[in-house]
Amino acid sequence: MTDIRITTPDDSLVNLRERAAAYGISHEELVRVSIEHSLEAPGEEFERAMDYVLKKNEELYRRPA
Repeated sequence: MTDIRITTPDDSLVNLRERAAAYGISHEELVRVSIEHSLEAPGEEFERAMDYVLKKNEELYRRPA
């Protein structure tokens, strides 16, 4: 595993530590999990395609089977 270093304003670090404490984890762990979640989430292109298909076929989805 590789370490990284980031710079953040003091008030953001306080907020990060408070949120991590609420979850019972370290602020480092909260950052790591947040990054992993962000990388696993569907990308913008997928979201746009999904919205397009849902809007285009909206009437079909409302019809009874």
